[in-house]
Amino acid sequence: MPYLILSDLHANREALDAVLKDARAAHPDGYRAVLCLGDLVGYGADPGYAIAWAQTEAKAVIRGNHDKVCSGLDSLELYNAGAQASAVWTNQVLDSSQLQYLRTLGRGPLHVDGFDLVHGSPRDEDEYLVHAAQADEVRNYLDGTLTFFGHTHVQGGFLLTPGGTRAIPPNTTLELEPDHFYMINPGSVGQPRDRDPRAAYLIYHSEKRVVEYRRVAYDIDRASRKILDAGLPASLAARLHEGR
Repeated sequence: MPYLILSDLHANREALDAVLKDARAAHPDGYRAVLCLGDLVGYGADPGYAIAWAQTEAKAVIRGNHDKVCSGLDSLELYNAGAQASAVWTNQVLDSSQLQYLRTLGRGPLHVDGFDLVHGSPRDEDEYLVHAAQADEVRNYLDGTLTFFGHTHVQGGFLLTPGGTRAIPPNTTLELEPDHFYMINPGSVGQPRDRDPRAAYLIYHSEKRVVEYRRVAYDIDRASRKILDAGLPASLAARLHEGR
């Protein structure tokens, strides 16, 4: 059975529900495990819903930077105005047990069945790996040939070979070659930033060593309206429509 791998939910209930519905339709027999690469909360209007899902459905969740700042583990000064406003609001609407759950999430890398999970990179959990040159800089920190990472909200990843590192476009499927190193990003469920507003995730078939990139449309109007109704910055609602 495959693995269902999600990242950067960002308290977007509508996107999460659409992803889970699409994932059930894709593999009705279920999954070996559901894994999350962090940032359950921040930006969106349903942080409690995202936490409740993770607590009951995800086998492993590693912390993201917004999980830290929303629960008080990171300084607000590290974030822009919109993220700060969201973090303060999220901290206020979550109860003490939910905040404690966020605080106790482990950091990556986390080893699972022959591959690793990180939020940003294996070198620094908050590091952004956007370009191939940045991914090449962390190759000596890789523990194995396959690492799943999030944080950038950009679906795709990187192929690292002795000859260099190149970006991997989010094709429908990717067959992993045994002698190469891969860093694979499922994209963001709740706030994509790759000019495609559809929720992003992936399915990993470990026996076949095949990555299945997936996108699914969701009710962006409802998700953005809930952000505005919560009194959060309008920019956080607008970017859902723009996918950036």
